[in-house]
This record gives sequence, structure tokens and C-alpha cells, in this order.
Amino acid sequence: MRINRRIAAALAATALLGAAGAGAAQAAPAAAAGGSAPSACRPANHLAKIAKAPNSAGHHHYRVTLTAPRGYDACRLAGSPTDVRFSHHGVTTRGTAGHYGNQRTAVTFGPGHPVHFDIQVPNRGRATSADEVAFTLQAPGGQIPGTSFADGNLKVAAGTLVGSVQRGA
Repeated sequence: MRINRRIAAALAATALLGAAGAGAAQAAPAAAAGGSAPSACRPANHLAKIAKAPNSAGHHHYRVTLTAPRGYDACRLAGSPTDVRFSHHGVTTRGTAGHYGNQRTAVTFGPGHPVHFDIQVPNRGRATSADEVAFTLQAPGGQIPGTSFADGNLKVAAGTLVGSVQRGA
């Protein structure tokens, strides 16, 4: 009888540890965000749209606006998105994009706090149509895991640059 109690106690302890471990793994994103809801910075938790912006001397500009619906915790973003890729009807276009602007200034992003960044395209040379931009957001401490996507029509060319994330829509 004593052996059966030890086995039962060991099984109960194992079940409790397993349940506690599963709860901790699920809570990790919320703890990292500093609140009780998932972070708005995660790619699945925000929306991004591309819109034409006013041109400047020698460049076309497009604004990528990120918004987060209610129910997500605010987070901090900084610098220009990295790993920027453009595609048209699902086919990735050639070329890469550089970055410009202050890469250290952090902004708050979350519900009620939209942010945007600029895509600056030289208006000289051959431009290629695109309808989607894939990118990786940056936090003050490094990259945010995952790839975000923005939809909208734009043209890209050699020398395209991506500006740093700024407050506002």
C-alpha cells in the first residue's frame, strides 16, 4: 500500500508540474509585453496598409500605416523595418531596400497609437509594380520575431529606402 501511495503522489506531482509548465509557456508573450494581453508588435496582431504620400524632389513616397485593434498591449518600436521585400501578385520583385532616418528613437504602438514609416522611391530609372511589402519590425532591443505584411499599390526601383517608424497614421 505504501508503494501505491508513493506512485500516486509522484504522478500527481508530475501532472501539477506539467500543468504549471504549460501555463507558463502560454503566458510568456504577455509577460514579455508587460501586460495581460498579447503584444501589438507581433505580426499577427496588427494591420498594415500602403498609401501614396506626397512626392518630394526626385522621389515618390508611400506611407505604410500600422494599426492595432483593441485587445492588444501597446509596445515600443524603433528604427526602420528590416528584411524588406516587395512582391506583385505573390511574386517577389528584385532588389533590396536600404534605410534612412533616426534608428534609435522609440515610439509607442498599440490600440489608439498608430505608427507609420515611409518608403522613398527614386523617380529616375525603371520602376517595378508591387502590391505587398513584407518586413520585420524593430524594437529598441532588436528584431521582433516574425514577418509583417502591408497591402497596397506602389512602384519600387533601385535605390528605394525605408524610413524609421514614427508616431501617427
